Amino acid sequence: MGQLIAQFTKSSYARRPTGRLVGDFVAGNPQEMTLPGFVDALRSWSLPKDKDWFAYKIMDAKAQSAAAASLSARLGLSVAPDDIFLTRGAGGGLAVALSAVIDPLDEVIFVSPPWFFYEAMILAAGASPVKVRIDETNFDLDVAAIDAALSPRTRAIIINTPHNPTGKMYPIETLRRLAAVLTRGAERHGRAIYLVSDEAYNRILFDGRTFTSPGLVYPHTFLIETYSKSALAPGQRLGYIALAPTMPHRERVRAALLMVALAHGFQLPDAVMQYALPDIDALSIDLDHLQRKRDRMVTALRKQGYKLHEPEATFYLLPQSPLRDDLAFSELLAQRDVFVLPGTLVEMPGFFRISLTATDEMIDFALPRFGAAIEETAARAG
Repeated sequence: MGQLIAQFTKSSYARRPTGRLVGDFVAGNPQEMTLPGFVDALRSWSLPKDKDWFAYKIMDAKAQSAAAASLSARLGLSVAPDDIFLTRGAGGGLAVALSAVIDPLDEVIFVSPPWFFYEAMILAAGASPVKVRIDETNFDLDVAAIDAALSPRTRAIIINTPHNPTGKMYPIETLRRLAAVLTRGAERHGRAIYLVSDEAYNRILFDGRTFTSPGLVYPHTFLIETYSKSALAPGQRLGYIALAPTMPHRERVRAALLMVALAHGFQLPDAVMQYALPDIDALSIDLDHLQRKRDRMVTALRKQGYKLHEPEATFYLLPQSPLRDDLAFSELLAQRDVFVLPGTLVEMPGFFRISLTATDEMIDFALPRFGAAIEETAARAG
């Protein structure tokens, strides 16, 4: 965590030039102006329509209905509006879901490479984190390793699909094997094991793919959804937890979620964000443009000699670093005003991450510099 904080506060990236063009590929942040429809929605719903407009707001029924209808249509599920629990983005959803089901001394499995904050969130919820590595041959879940990690204390597992940073979307066959393993583990140890499915990128799909949620095959699933990626507005926190349609004891689970959200400082979206949700749900960044950027960069980087796979989803590319020390190679790029995220910071040493939210102008600027950097490393090795 210290290295991650230093990346944004003390590194070459933190000191990057302002006022002129650089290649900023570090984070999934917007590099262009926000979608006009997003701004219009916030502006429209900021105008109060009654005296209670900005009063305490638990769940706006119209927002729940809109989210349930959209999710059901996209995933082939039948989600009821009451099974939508609005949260402050995916991060808020993760924190609330974990705290609602975890008791002291419980264990929570998470998959590595992880989102930056999974381990910290598990610790904050009072549980012990248990890390399981992906299958690095194909970036799929290592279901056998997950099975081996299950213990009498296992209460939950967090997976991220589509996966940041690999761009892998776990196939239905893998999810079925995972569901079978979790079901057997729960029966063996006599307690439910919850699956917390971080689906932040489930609308950012390439090549006409459709997303498959583990909620289709495993009853004890929390689907964690957000609008931060589809609208590319991560600073406006809006998301929700959806209960799988077959979740047992749903009334008790809903009550636990609400209690946690209130006890943790009212971790619900602001009233305006709730009112605006039906409008925001209909918005999306230009996925065709994003895919063209993916295709262009994958083709160009491979031609230059980089080794990388083609991601199925998300904002990210994950090339192998020409230097074993990815921090050193990232610094070599930074000297050319091209900034990437070293793989070490996302538990992928020997790789680096590129965000496709960079502009076309940034890509034009950066591609020759990526070429020069790999040529320099080759010359050093020679």
